[in-house]
Amino acid sequence: MRYEIGPIRPPNEAYSLLVRFTRNCPWGKCAFCRSYKQRRFEKRSVVEIKEDIDIIRKIKDEIVALSWQKGFGGEINDRLIDLIFSTPAYNEYFKGIAIWLYFGGKNVFIQDANSLAMKPADFIEALTYLKQQFPSIDRVTSYARARTIAKRLTVDDLTRMREAGLTRLHIGLESGSNSLLKYINKGVTKEEHIECGRKVKESGIELSEYVVLGLGGKKWWKEHAEETADALNRIDPDFIRFRTLKVLRDMPLYEKVESGDFEILHEEEILIEEKHLIERLEGINSTIKSDHILNLLEGVDGKLPEDKERILSVIDDYFSLNEEQRLVYRFGRRAGMYRSINDLNDELTYLRIKKTIKEIEEKEPGSVEKTLSLLLENYI
Repeated sequence: MRYEIGPIRPPNEAYSLLVRFTRNCPWGKCAFCRSYKQRRFEKRSVVEIKEDIDIIRKIKDEIVALSWQKGFGGEINDRLIDLIFSTPAYNEYFKGIAIWLYFGGKNVFIQDANSLAMKPADFIEALTYLKQQFPSIDRVTSYARARTIAKRLTVDDLTRMREAGLTRLHIGLESGSNSLLKYINKGVTKEEHIECGRKVKESGIELSEYVVLGLGGKKWWKEHAEETADALNRIDPDFIRFRTLKVLRDMPLYEKVESGDFEILHEEEILIEEKHLIERLEGINSTIKSDHILNLLEGVDGKLPEDKERILSVIDDYFSLNEEQRLVYRFGRRAGMYRSINDLNDELTYLRIKKTIKEIEEKEPGSVEKTLSLLLENYI
């Protein structure tokens, strides 16, 4: 048995059930994005969505029945998971739902990029059916486009969605600078972002706003940081999630890089931009999250306002390192060996990384930065 699954989800939804309400993105023109390019946006019918939910329910019932059959009393435990993943006959859908159940069967992420483009009544009907089939669900999240909410949905629409079970929305703010939003072809203004954010907050739905670090490049980094901080201060989202820009060849922004119109910031310059932004966050109660491998400092994480100084100290601590330590940390982070600068205290790992860097430099002088860039591409 199979059902539709879209291509992306937020990192923190790794163990969530993925249910596809819409296909692809209705905009799909952002210069920094490579997802959904050349793919038509479609709103799936409520009938289609319900059919997928029925398939998910059948798979779930089969997994529970298998647990009883194997003497586990209906429990989705380690032994059952090991059995399922070691049996070739069980496909990725079966395994995915097994993992979802193993982690409690409580979280759902609705795909794709803008599920709220559906008619509110259709969205609510599909979500209500999902909750009826799986009473264990207690968190439902989705991506949504700010312009859709600002221009098409009312607070009452959003409130009814919350009452049907929608608990959190992920919005790509990216930047609060109108000139930069236009430059990257985001198709939305700062004012629309603010209107969207305030509507979501008023409805009682949790709000995650995504900010792309480095998006200002060398010319507009300060404007990007300051205008983004201003937008966030006026929205006061529940979560501010940082993502670090990485430009690949199949992104429209790459052409601007090649022409010299857009100059990419070095990783350490991005940290300066990030600090400039955080310093200007005032009067809000957001939680900052750096929950993506592309971010150099995972420790930039905490609750505002009480953790602000500690968050900023993580960046200061990095710059207090000497040049060799910073390079070793960057290499270790990009190679997946480090999660914080405290990991530098592991002397054996430090020496191994230092040796690797030396060997790369001896083979091709000046190529370490190129190697670091290639390592980053593995995470996209």
